[in-house]
Amino acid sequence: SAQIADLQQKLLDADNGDRTKQRWDSIATILEAKCGLKYLLGELVSSKVQESKLQSNLQQSQASCSDVQKMLVEERNHTAELEAEFQNQILVQEQQHQEKVNHSSWK
Repeated sequence: SAQIADLQQKLLDADNGDRTKQRWDSIATILEAKCGLKYLLGELVSSKVQESKLQSNLQQSQASCSDVQKMLVEERNHTAELEAEFQNQILVQEQQHQEKVNHSSWK
């Protein structure tokens, strides 16, 4: 049934495409041509407005992505600093422990 629905939709789309082509082919008067041009210009303006909105959304998304990337770099740097500090603390504690062990063995 999904295939049948798909085929029916394709037939409707093809039929609509044929009707549109027939309408444009059958323009016979200046008035019809003006109406057609008015419609096309309206579609063009609508498309331009939509393109502008999409472009604006894209720029906002790119700026947001850039901000997130900066935050990620900062967090990675902070994590690396914490890791280095942690490793240093482990080293100090190991040295202190070794000194205690060595000091105990001297007694």
